[in-house]
Amino acid sequence: MPRGRAKLVGPYKKTSEGRPKRETTRLLPIVLPVAWLGAAAVVAAAAHFTASSPSLPTVAGAWALLVVTTLAEAFPVPLERVPVGGTSLATIFVVGTAVIYGWDAATLTAFLAMVIVESARHRPLTRIAYKSGVYALAGAATSVGTLVDRSDSFGWLIPQVALAATAFYVVDLTLVALAVSRSAREPFSLLLRGAVSSTFIAFSIMASLALLLAVLWERSPFLSAALVGPVVAIALYQRSVHRELKAMRLALTDPLTGLGNHRYFYEQLERSLVQAESSGVHVALCLFDVDDFKELNDAHGHPVGDDFLVAIASRLRQDGEAFRLGGDEFAVLLVGSGEAEALRIAEGVLDRVGRVNAGNGVALSVSAGIAVYPAVGVERSELMRVADSALYLAKEHGKGRVRAYRPDLLEPAELRSLAEGPDRAARLSAAASLAHAVDDRDAYTGSHSYMVGELSARLAGCMGLGGDQVELARLAGSLHDLGKLAIPEEILRKPGPLSEAERLVLERHPQIGFRMLDSLGVEPVASWVLHHHERWDGEGYPARLGKERIPLGSRILFVADAYDAMTTDRVYRSRLSHERAMAELESGAGTQFDPEVVATFVEMMKEQESLRSSG
Repeated sequence: MPRGRAKLVGPYKKTSEGRPKRETTRLLPIVLPVAWLGAAAVVAAAAHFTASSPSLPTVAGAWALLVVTTLAEAFPVPLERVPVGGTSLATIFVVGTAVIYGWDAATLTAFLAMVIVESARHRPLTRIAYKSGVYALAGAATSVGTLVDRSDSFGWLIPQVALAATAFYVVDLTLVALAVSRSAREPFSLLLRGAVSSTFIAFSIMASLALLLAVLWERSPFLSAALVGPVVAIALYQRSVHRELKAMRLALTDPLTGLGNHRYFYEQLERSLVQAESSGVHVALCLFDVDDFKELNDAHGHPVGDDFLVAIASRLRQDGEAFRLGGDEFAVLLVGSGEAEALRIAEGVLDRVGRVNAGNGVALSVSAGIAVYPAVGVERSELMRVADSALYLAKEHGKGRVRAYRPDLLEPAELRSLAEGPDRAARLSAAASLAHAVDDRDAYTGSHSYMVGELSARLAGCMGLGGDQVELARLAGSLHDLGKLAIPEEILRKPGPLSEAERLVLERHPQIGFRMLDSLGVEPVASWVLHHHERWDGEGYPARLGKERIPLGSRILFVADAYDAMTTDRVYRSRLSHERAMAELESGAGTQFDPEVVATFVEMMKEQESLRSSG
């Protein structure tokens, strides 16, 4: 029943027909036996049909069914989660032909319909041979229906149709899944299970329509024309549903790899964490990052890099629910798996990816980080961060390996040395000096980090925070962009708008900054930095917190950062006036910003203007 062609990956050399030579060679051990057996079935069917000396009405009826079968095969119905994309309503008429005229007529009808349709589409010869062979064998398999006793004029019909349809379905689906499995290098059993679950209902409907065709044909062949309406209605309805599902899927799918995108990942992560809290099951998060991907693109070009990303995606689909977070970063969400199972799966992914080879000496490796919730030292809102910490450690210790998160994960050497200092004030001062390096690399003109620190301290005081909290706000403001030290400079200083992939890379800087600060013992500064891009309406990042779930320090940093960013010159735009920036803040109050923090900031700036005027 399923029809179509699996999408291929890898920069293989194309033949004149556009089919990769390596794929054709790889499929020959399957194509040749099926083609030969199919040809033998066609010869046997032709001999048997001819030997029966069919009457003219029989020949005319068989030809009519061949025409209808060909039309049905030419316009397959799309289905979700089928390895080749759709199913053919030709099953109705092949099975109907088997019941009405016998397996020999069904074999010839199935074979000729496939040859006609595939030839009209100018398919490669190997494809025509295989698909027509599959259909011929599936048509011949309908002969099992003759095992039913036909002494009763109607009682035999239901079991005969059931046997014939099941035989056709099993042979067709198995052989198609086998070819797709070998072509796409995906597990046969996994593909077959998915195809069965997606097509079984459609198969049942078509079997019932084949039964109806046989009943109507037995009374009068002309009555079978009544099936045209239901068949067309089913096809049109399924196409409409498929279009709607496709539109929904596109909004949540990465267009290159077909995996869930960044938005869908966070939706599923939140849903899984809620499930973990309510039912007590574990949720394991595996983050994957391609090692030295920029060097790969620079050396071999982006098309080769894209082919590798698609290849990685196909390896990730075999385990859990997979996502592409952006660029060369992927995630697999494993609900119900503990750390041991997640490690086994991640190591399996690394092994499969390591065997990807596109020739020219190009090799590929990925690193992986794992975190499990619930677990000691892991809060629900921190799962992404701690998995990222484990990934960072895997890369730091040699790449191409897996690391599971531990509460004692170490940070870079320069930060560890700061953390070991005996004087907290000295540690804070040393940490604050790192902020100057951020302003040197970022796209601001002036001391952005210093100004955000000063604004945050003043705003914290106006919000009624104590002296220690005010100083922590000052420090957090000066360190809020510390994670940008790990962001490529070409992204930070890009004069035009960022691409989706570049934006996702930039949005990692709060997590990176948190990881750099976490070992310094400067809480709550590290947590404030982590969440300083969370929005009041819950649409921010990295944890999509909302309202009071966002730490107050982070809400203060967000307003101070936004104001100074708007009133500071950037490489891609000029600064806004004070009045325009204040209007933007007030416009975003209640959606982007905490309305109380914005109101306090507005009053604070008005008092400052008043003091300047009176002075």
